[in-house]
Amino acid sequence: MATTFKDLNQENDIVSTRTLLHEAIPLTGTIASGTYSDNNIKNYSHGMFQSVYDYPYLSSSANHIYDLTFGYSNASPLSGASNTQNAKKINIYNQMAQVLVGYDTTGSIRRFDEDGNITDGGTKIQECVFVNFSRLLSKDEIKKGSFSMIIGTGSYSDPFAGLITIQDVSASNKYKVNSPAGEYGILSCSSGASVGTPACGLIFYQAGVAVLSGSIFTSGSVVPVDVQINSAGENFSAVLTGSAITASCDGLRHRIKDISFNNTTELNSTIHFCRVGANDFNYSSNPTYLSESKIRVKNNSQDAPVSYFTTVGLYSSDNELLAVAKMSEPIKKTPSNEMVVRVRLDY
Repeated sequence: MATTFKDLNQENDIVSTRTLLHEAIPLTGTIASGTYSDNNIKNYSHGMFQSVYDYPYLSSSANHIYDLTFGYSNASPLSGASNTQNAKKINIYNQMAQVLVGYDTTGSIRRFDEDGNITDGGTKIQECVFVNFSRLLSKDEIKKGSFSMIIGTGSYSDPFAGLITIQDVSASNKYKVNSPAGEYGILSCSSGASVGTPACGLIFYQAGVAVLSGSIFTSGSVVPVDVQINSAGENFSAVLTGSAITASCDGLRHRIKDISFNNTTELNSTIHFCRVGANDFNYSSNPTYLSESKIRVKNNSQDAPVSYFTTVGLYSSDNELLAVAKMSEPIKKTPSNEMVVRVRLDY
């Protein structure tokens, strides 16, 4: 009868699945600099970071896409009490490090490590550019191996005369898991024939944060000469110590040619296979099923019972209704047929 319940077997009738949905996110450099004459760039009175929107931020249709900020460790050779916003730059580094890298056994904040092997010493990233992507873009996480950022290394007047590409090469199978913020990969620079080397930052997938090393703007294996960060021709070290954070962000935006990655949405599902046997649910408890104590769908008493069901209810062990699934159309049920109704709950 339709008023009875049918138990679902936990082992055979209920299955849990996990699906990862990906979406391509292209962020052209014109969004960061030029398209809206910086009307889509929001600066704050505290001066600790700069927000980039996909449209003038005072518009109701504007979406926040990422934040930019700079910071350095108090152990950095660039750190100095006379620097502009020195305390704020140290605080930003420490704040990001304690969230993304955590603390050591002494309770001290760890510094960002170039190769991700935090405990074995190695080269630390002392001066950082932080790109914090909004949840709207990164969703549950950035897909491993999909991140790419192209930065111009030419003169300030012609920034894209030279280019470097920053990617999380081979991150899909070489990511790190020793961060309190989740999984992260090593960012590598490529310029001309130099592909995949050297390491130049970190990308934290679940947090949606890219940490770029200041070394990518300094003469070495990636760029032949120091990159001019502002119109005065100052290099990264000079701007980081002598200019406000927002001014440093302006210089960086001037050189962003392209950012792209795939985001990830994790869709968890529980599938219930509701098996209806030949002798199950051939009658209805709906009052309209009867007319003068006779079943409406039977022409004579010898006809087989028949019912039409439109809804599946999932109940708890104490018969409390937990979920309802609706059919797209009524399904005919008689003793001559049986079926399996697949009910999927997404969360």
